[in-house]
Amino acid sequence: MMHPADLPETVPVFPLPGALLLPRSRLPLHIFEPRYLQMLDDALKTQERLIGMVQPNPCQSKDDKLHQIGCAGRVTQFSETEDGRYLITLTGISRFRVKSELDGFTPYRRCSVCWDGFDRDLGKTEIDDRFDRSRFLTLLEKFFASRQLSTDWETLKDAEDELLVNSLSMLLDFDAEDKQALLEAPCLRTRRETLVTLIEFAMRGGSNEEAMQ
Repeated sequence: MMHPADLPETVPVFPLPGALLLPRSRLPLHIFEPRYLQMLDDALKTQERLIGMVQPNPCQSKDDKLHQIGCAGRVTQFSETEDGRYLITLTGISRFRVKSELDGFTPYRRCSVCWDGFDRDLGKTEIDDRFDRSRFLTLLEKFFASRQLSTDWETLKDAEDELLVNSLSMLLDFDAEDKQALLEAPCLRTRRETLVTLIEFAMRGGSNEEAMQ
């Protein structure tokens, strides 16, 4: 558990489209580009071991512009392959707002960030007191069937609200802007509502033309 005072004013950022990290969730990454190998080496030398996941913003006029909100993760698992690649796991710590991108001598990008407004991320696991799990799982089962996907339904039924909603938000194949909407949801209930909307929309537009009844 980290405290607000532990969070740095600058973080290295990994601008990866479609990659979503959420607080208290885990994101596996395969690092092989030289600039990101350097970023990881430098992050591991710090006490916080933080890397900021933030998506490029296609709506900005410049190709290298970033979305305003990202999520920082702490490197919690790390292994190196024989050919020098890294397999790591980031555990989500807190979302942040990008204040500005910093010029410097590193080959990777760094940003000055603000952590204000995301106190909930550093707190306890969130509960969605309006979560109709039975109805949600029925919808999810229809969605998985329409996409010919399989899963361990017993594990899903037993998962805590936050783990279930956040894991699906990260794993399901939505486009980058939809992933950003899930990231920016202010609380678990809003994220669950957004997730349901995206699933229903995907089913209506799917090849089977199947919609939630």
